[in-house]
Amino acid sequence: MSNVTIIENANNSAVAEWLGEKLAAMFAQAEGPVAITVPGGSTPFPIIEKLLTRDLPWDRLIVWPNDDRVVPEDHEASNTGKLRALFEPAGAEVATLTIMEKIPSFALAWLGMGADGHIASLFPNTDPQVDEKRRILRLTPDPLPPEAPFDRISLTMPALLDSDEIVFVARGADKRGVLDDAIAGESDLPVARLLGAARQPVTCFV
Repeated sequence: MSNVTIIENANNSAVAEWLGEKLAAMFAQAEGPVAITVPGGSTPFPIIEKLLTRDLPWDRLIVWPNDDRVVPEDHEASNTGKLRALFEPAGAEVATLTIMEKIPSFALAWLGMGADGHIASLFPNTDPQVDEKRRILRLTPDPLPPEAPFDRISLTMPALLDSDEIVFVARGADKRGVLDDAIAGESDLPVARLLGAARQPVTCFV
């Protein structure tokens, strides 16, 4: 895929630097708010902490979670609650995912990926489609991840693809093989379906 760039062995500071440069350019190009979507899980939060040290107009940023566990925002498993704790003190707005929410086009879709090839909460058992009519849905992973055994609310493939640029942070040898197969079009996992439909630039930090 000619639209995919792989960057190896980048630490959190390097990923934050890349994201900061992208956001700076996006703020410069846009007159109003800039909407991005970001992943949950443990990987992004140290990167976000470094990113927020940059001098950017954070009050123009609207952050949408890729997905969340169906728990209260003050629950330790809530992605939204953790994102609020980081972004809101800097002045950014963090959106809450609800089924009725109107999902915008994103300047940047930052995604993670599981070793099973899931993105957001689009697990293999949910059979996500790139032509899904909905932009957000509620679903149940099967099997439920033991570290987070909750129903999910997730952006869909079309919502994630409605972005100017996509970036993955997917580290580890177990994930690298899955990602390489997806880029080569040699699997039908959710990540492969998304990459197969992506026409915008995609950067993968591995």
